[in-house]
Amino acid sequence: MEHYSASEASGLPWRADDESAWEPWSAQWAIEPGVTYLNHGSFGPPPLVVRAARRAWIDRLDADPMDFFVRHQEQALSEVAARLAAFVGATAADLALVENATFGMNTVAANVSLTAGDEVLLTDHEYGAVRRIWQRACDRSGAKLRIATLPFPPQSTEEVVAAIADQFGPRTRLVVVSHITSPTALILPVQEICAAARDANVATCVDGPHALAMLPLDVAALDCDYYTASCHKWLSATFGTGFLYVHPRRQADFQPLNLSWGRTQENRPTAWQEEYLWPGTRDMSGFLSVPAAIDFLQAAPIEAFRARGHFLAKLGAEMINALTGYEPVGDVDRWYGTMVPAELPPGETLPFRDAIWRHAKLHVPIIAWGDRRFVRISCHLYNSRRDVELLAKTIAELGMVTRS
Repeated sequence: MEHYSASEASGLPWRADDESAWEPWSAQWAIEPGVTYLNHGSFGPPPLVVRAARRAWIDRLDADPMDFFVRHQEQALSEVAARLAAFVGATAADLALVENATFGMNTVAANVSLTAGDEVLLTDHEYGAVRRIWQRACDRSGAKLRIATLPFPPQSTEEVVAAIADQFGPRTRLVVVSHITSPTALILPVQEICAAARDANVATCVDGPHALAMLPLDVAALDCDYYTASCHKWLSATFGTGFLYVHPRRQADFQPLNLSWGRTQENRPTAWQEEYLWPGTRDMSGFLSVPAAIDFLQAAPIEAFRARGHFLAKLGAEMINALTGYEPVGDVDRWYGTMVPAELPPGETLPFRDAIWRHAKLHVPIIAWGDRRFVRISCHLYNSRRDVELLAKTIAELGMVTRS
């Protein structure tokens, strides 16, 4: 699970720490002048080439909606699904285009059959919305939501897997686990977790919005039952784009969350994901511009993006640790990618986030996790050393430099 560091990113066109080599990349985005953006992990702005691709699809749709909807949209979406499936290591027959990971997770929750006494297992690092989704599913069915506590910071893959597998019981029906956690940015060993779940006859659902593009993906090799992700984060596609993977063993009775015409107009042999082709009349330009986002990152190349983002996020965390006196949250090169947290002294979150914005016009999330508080630094190709230096300087000037 080793990731790139500035000294180890061999074979790439530029060194991750060579600021001058990366300066032209900032021109590929149109970030608001004067704004420093260190929150790609929440709302990743698309580069100019993706925005242009989407506008072209919108213009084509608006110029002749009848022709586009009835003669071109199905084929175009099928091509997008095939391209995205190849990028994430799946087949198009196992993947559906959905709005985002949250939509996909809700769809999975609506399809997993639970009865009174069953158990759904999550970890204490899961995204708040995911926990709400499965709490509601359990409340409706009489099932129980259980939480596995992971070691933090982790020391080994084995102890992370054991922390989850030790919670499997005879009534555990599903384990839901993040590929990369949202509050703590940990890259979890999901392949090993899925293997342990299969051994225990427990189904698996991987929440993967942060893993798409940040990591090389081979979803089929995970052998999970479900995988859902958003394309607007590290892939930098437009908002409202994502995918849901359903393993063939779960497809026979899988139903869409909302029912419209679905299917194809050409009466081809039906498949589960065809219900997602016609979810009602809507603008599909975001999905249709996903290949432009894939092309953009692959041309960077994508390994260079990963190395550069990791270098900057790690550097920012090191600067903040030096101010606060907190230790790094584990082996940063092993457990983190282009998003790294740094611990802050206890205190409020949203007021401090907004204070940073008012002080420096800088976007970065301040996250409460249990009784601890973190700043989560996310970096993409438009970021620079100056950005993370400004974050550290702003935190110092706002007085958050003393560990209690």
